[in-house]
Amino acid sequence: MNFIKDREVISEKLSIGKELLYLTKPQCENIGITRQRILKLIEEVLIAHGKKEYEMPAKIGVHPLEEVFYHAMPAYLPSKKAVGVKWIECYPNNPKKFNLPQTTGLLVLNDILSGCPIAIMDSTWLTAMRTPAVTVLAAAALHSDAETFGMFGCGVQGIEHVRFIVKTLQKLKKIYIYDIVEDAMDNLIKIVQPEIDVEIIKGKSPRELAEKCEVMSSATIIIKDTLSVVKDEWISKGQTILPCDLNTFWDPDISKRADKYIVDSIEEHELFNNMGYFPDGLPNIDCETGEVIAGLQQGRTAKDQLIVCSNIGMSVCDVVVGREIFDIALENDIGTILPL
Repeated sequence: MNFIKDREVISEKLSIGKELLYLTKPQCENIGITRQRILKLIEEVLIAHGKKEYEMPAKIGVHPLEEVFYHAMPAYLPSKKAVGVKWIECYPNNPKKFNLPQTTGLLVLNDILSGCPIAIMDSTWLTAMRTPAVTVLAAAALHSDAETFGMFGCGVQGIEHVRFIVKTLQKLKKIYIYDIVEDAMDNLIKIVQPEIDVEIIKGKSPRELAEKCEVMSSATIIIKDTLSVVKDEWISKGQTILPCDLNTFWDPDISKRADKYIVDSIEEHELFNNMGYFPDGLPNIDCETGEVIAGLQQGRTAKDQLIVCSNIGMSVCDVVVGREIFDIALENDIGTILPL
């Protein structure tokens, strides 16, 4: 890796060790990275993760309140010259109590050769992008011929999942959505339907989606209690389920009887298990998502297999998307240079 050349390019705009670049949420959102580019970046990250070409300890955190967690998420991906840490928190009650998102956070990037910080940026947008990108890449690897997709949760993540899924599941004919807040469903349709050719349908109940959709994802709240909104008896052989909300939304028996239970990070799922987020125990894990994307492990091997692929978010994805934002911002003089 040519880290010297990389440092020289950064030094043309920043005095490393004396200055860093600060980027706001709107600046990150409007930086100009397409969703297709995000998909390409995340695919490369997952392949590198599958090949173990990275360094990423499991999330460490603190828990000021019973229902919340703060996580420090460091990662290093040599192939992308990306090293840094995301500091993010999860407050499930934020939307109702304070009209704020469930999760917010910051990303810090560093110069690899000196270790000096080179950027601080809002991490909301990059989190909203990299999460559905992992979901839809996994969906394509596990169920490429699916004609129906169901999305539980119609907030920021739900909107982006519906935007992203049409880019990887080329045979989709219908997308079903469900949220306990009907206005959220209406808002998703209003925003996304003009952008895509696949019909978006408001589901009448979780059961309707579970019984009609071949592939499903959920981006709802993350709490230790298992809500079991989708019941085990509603789920059939041959379906693919891709939760982004740990063990909260789905009946735990679904994952336990699945023919394959795949996760983005074994180490991080074991960490959450130790924290109590799998009160009925962590299902037996077959392999990691990146190993499937990289072709090192098999995904679906029979049409009637029930597959659950749980992706809770990895910092290797965050630092790579963050590095892309940083590179574009630096080249185009976007952001504020701050003294250290």
